[in-house]
Amino acid sequence: MTSSEGVGPVDFSYPAVDIQVLIDSDVDGLLDAPEKPKKVTSADRLERAFLEVIEFRRTHGRIPSSTTREIAERKLGARLDGILADEEKIAALKPLDEFGMLEAPEPPGSIDDLLEGDDLDLLGDESGLLDVSALPVRRQVYDADAARRRKAEDFEQFEPLFRQKHSELRAGTSKLLPYPGMAHIVPGAFFVLNGVMLFIAEVGETEYKKSTVRENKRERLRCIFENGTESSMYRQSLAIRLSDEDGQILVQTAMPEILTDDEVSGYIYVLRSRSDDPQIAAIKDLHKIGFSRGPVEKRIKNAEKSPTYLMAPVEVAANYRAYNLRASALENLLHRVFAEVRLDITQIDRKGGDYDPSEWFVVPLSVIDQAVNLIISGDIVGYVYDASAQKLIRNS
Repeated sequence: MTSSEGVGPVDFSYPAVDIQVLIDSDVDGLLDAPEKPKKVTSADRLERAFLEVIEFRRTHGRIPSSTTREIAERKLGARLDGILADEEKIAALKPLDEFGMLEAPEPPGSIDDLLEGDDLDLLGDESGLLDVSALPVRRQVYDADAARRRKAEDFEQFEPLFRQKHSELRAGTSKLLPYPGMAHIVPGAFFVLNGVMLFIAEVGETEYKKSTVRENKRERLRCIFENGTESSMYRQSLAIRLSDEDGQILVQTAMPEILTDDEVSGYIYVLRSRSDDPQIAAIKDLHKIGFSRGPVEKRIKNAEKSPTYLMAPVEVAANYRAYNLRASALENLLHRVFAEVRLDITQIDRKGGDYDPSEWFVVPLSVIDQAVNLIISGDIVGYVYDASAQKLIRNS
């Protein structure tokens, strides 16, 4: 090595080195060149983001919510919402979707399905902002409901009722009035919807659905149509149909017109027993016919403690509101009509005493409904109950 102070360049010279020998002797890989990091693409970032959502679903058993106060979950929920709003992202992530989170939900097939799926009560409108009553009426066609109807297996029980109603219309003892409101959709009522007569055979137990705003209640109906089909639409849905389609109610001409502001004078109710006693459970068409001035649900609350109700829970099979007449008198007439098929059984009350329940009868519900209509019209005097045929027949 040579050097020169202050003048000229400095020259360093080393002996020649065999590079390959040097590389071969690097057993620790000190001379290895670091691999160039792979570039992260937008597709990679999308997959990683979705995998975090999948991990949340796997851990918690549900999809993350975008409205929760939990920041971490809300972030994942918003991320999933963004993915679901982009068809290209959905297509790219489908192979990773082990829980089916990217599947499009089935559209509601009817207004019943739409109302039933409203878990957040988005269709609730206490403020009236969604009231469209002032808008022009737009007639709707409900083909879907006809498709959802099914054959009524026991239609032979109801067919005589329809024949009777058509006979009453021809004779003028019954008439059609404009649909007056949902309060009149009760067991035993007849309506005409799009030219087809229907009968409310049953109103199911009230279902309560809680929301963040209020508690909604609704009931399933058993609607029998004169063409031999039946439907189990909700009471609210039938009310909408009758209102939108200019539906009509069938009433007796001898009855005063029922107005929505009339006061109910009482209720005639028909109950079924839910007893697990084989002797009671084996009796087909066993019904209790009773009278109440208030809602029957409150009256039967502790039925299993009372011999009046056969010491067992009961369910409401029919409930008739009485307007402008004494419901107690109607109850007595029904008991006289079906006296021949009164249940003959002795119960033991809570104090150990004998008790003979007097309001239970072995008679089909459809016949009870027919009797109620005949009593209201005043025609019951011309009929008697034939227990063997299980039908009301005219006096000879």
